[in-house]
Amino acid sequence: MSNTHPVAAILMGSESDREVMNEAVKMFDEFAVPCEVKVLSAHRTPDRVRRFVRAAPGRGVKVLIAGAGKAAHLAGAVAANTTLPVIGVPLDDGLGGLDALLSTVQMPRGVPVATVAIGRTGAVNAALLAIQILALSDANLAAALARYRLQMARGGKTR
Repeated sequence: MSNTHPVAAILMGSESDREVMNEAVKMFDEFAVPCEVKVLSAHRTPDRVRRFVRAAPGRGVKVLIAGAGKAAHLAGAVAANTTLPVIGVPLDDGLGGLDALLSTVQMPRGVPVATVAIGRTGAVNAALLAIQILALSDANLAAALARYRLQMARGGKTR
């Protein structure tokens, strides 16, 4: 992408989520998609979450990824404060991640959160889904994504 300002934001509920959520950062780096990363808790810092999310469009952010474990309300708190696409990554912080998966996927009507797999695979897929969304208005990114998919089909290494 030619834009040097972040067009994607990755949020995580706590610092302990960083190792897994860095998989999304690596995907964005691979596609040269500028992103910002923040640790913000839906429960401990709800006002900071609200301010960050509401200001995101003004910073050029077009898609948000939220990773959290246990009750996993971060993606829902993010979606409640924006009309930008929100992708939730349930993290395995207990009960094998099932608790986080259900908390992320069971959003009320009118407040959608796209939900991906639990853990590292989910973080990678969240970034790829965000890249697909961004590629709708960026031909260079769409071409890079097509090359990535072709490499996958040929059995090439895709991290």
